[in-house]
Amino acid sequence: MFRRREVKKDIENGSPHSFDIETFHKEILSLVSNSEDLVFRIITIGEQKLAVVYFDDLINTTAMQDSIIRPLEESTGDLNYQLIQDTINIAKLTQTNQINDVVNNIVNGTAYILKQGDTHGILADVSDKGTRGLEKAETESLVFGPKISFTESITKNLNLIRSNINDPKLCVETFMIGSRAKKKVQMVYIKDIAEEENVNTFRQRITEIEVDSIVDSTVLAQMIEDNSFTFFPQFITTELPDRCTISLLHGKICLLVDRSPTAVIGPSTFMNFFESTEDIYMRWNMGTFLRLVRFVAIFFSILLTPAYVAVLTYHYEVIPSALLVSLGQSRSNVPFPPFFEALLLEFIIELLREAGARLPTKVGQTMGIVGGIVIGQASVQAGFTSNILIIIIAISALGSFTAPSYAIGTAVRIIRFPIIIMAGLYGGVGIMFCLCFILIHLLKVTTLGRPYLSPIYPFRFADFKYSLFRLPYQYLVQRPISNHPMDQGRIPEKKAKEKKDVDE
Repeated sequence: MFRRREVKKDIENGSPHSFDIETFHKEILSLVSNSEDLVFRIITIGEQKLAVVYFDDLINTTAMQDSIIRPLEESTGDLNYQLIQDTINIAKLTQTNQINDVVNNIVNGTAYILKQGDTHGILADVSDKGTRGLEKAETESLVFGPKISFTESITKNLNLIRSNINDPKLCVETFMIGSRAKKKVQMVYIKDIAEEENVNTFRQRITEIEVDSIVDSTVLAQMIEDNSFTFFPQFITTELPDRCTISLLHGKICLLVDRSPTAVIGPSTFMNFFESTEDIYMRWNMGTFLRLVRFVAIFFSILLTPAYVAVLTYHYEVIPSALLVSLGQSRSNVPFPPFFEALLLEFIIELLREAGARLPTKVGQTMGIVGGIVIGQASVQAGFTSNILIIIIAISALGSFTAPSYAIGTAVRIIRFPIIIMAGLYGGVGIMFCLCFILIHLLKVTTLGRPYLSPIYPFRFADFKYSLFRLPYQYLVQRPISNHPMDQGRIPEKKAKEKKDVDE
């Protein structure tokens, strides 16, 4: 059997280490602060002396023993670094003599093999990342479609994407980010679909990052976004490989970060955060209906509570007379103005939501359901709030949950508070002022330099079938124009509407 082996020369600038094993041992210890978990093992073969250096807690002990130690101990003859790499049963090997490169690799689970007096040593990847297996997605639940999610292993994540897109044009660019704790970042895109300008923008922003460490892909997204002060997310973060697959085929770019179970997708528009992969797996009319339900739900989530405050504070005349009586009876025992009443309940809902998210799963569900019922009923009986406001707050909370993206749902919850405050101060005028301000702000926001409100602004009617609506597949002839794909065609236009039976 053949073993495909990757061997490459180190080309980084740096000072070469000593070729004397004892001196090299001292150099390594000084650079790793005399860490006690550093293993410096000496193997003697006849008159030859080899050193194997690694961190005990970071390597796969089975691979180390079976693929490195045992083959070296059983080897005979005069060894050099070229013969050593043929003896070691590891697929990925690297030759280097740079001390900084050795240290940077062994702290990531790589072993370094050096022969006394040789000009180069061998880096062998025997790392044990300790990642979990492939599991069901937790934060993005689906009824239809694949349930598998990304893990903390960037190798497994890239494997999931490649298994979905077996296209030789699928490109992967690797970056090492972080001055102290280096993290591997991979940019994935399809070469003849993704626009070159978007690829260059991503590449430039990633390479310009100067930071000691990147904890997660969501942190990386914050470092490369256009506007750091907006509440609205500018990149989609997902744990679903199929969502990455669909985005790549539409001309987007995906970022993977080692030790992070989520991928970053860009450029992303405001409409993309209300799209779910489930819409594609359903029939087009069902998918369209669900998308419209989400947009209406978000609209209600933003405006229902401010409208309640504005109407009861300044605009009693718009309330129907039949409703005015029941509303007056409901508020007859409430000592607070509508403005304070609404803010109090909204704050309580946020407390319940945050407590439910931080507690263990079963306890958190009980806290959310029982806590909401008990506090709501007790508030009405105590005269702190009215029954109608309880209903409005509940609808607003449910509306924010309908967004497939947790980030956009959180943004909606945040902007609701200033709108309530403006509604309490200026009524309907305050609500309109806030809506106009949000609209102007969204018009100015960009993602990778692209308009955030596309296809609404700039207006691209052809892209509405991918965002607001979901049309049958025979009408999805071209990829979304907003992504500026190089290859715009998805289905041959002449074949798109043809339907042939077997007997034709």
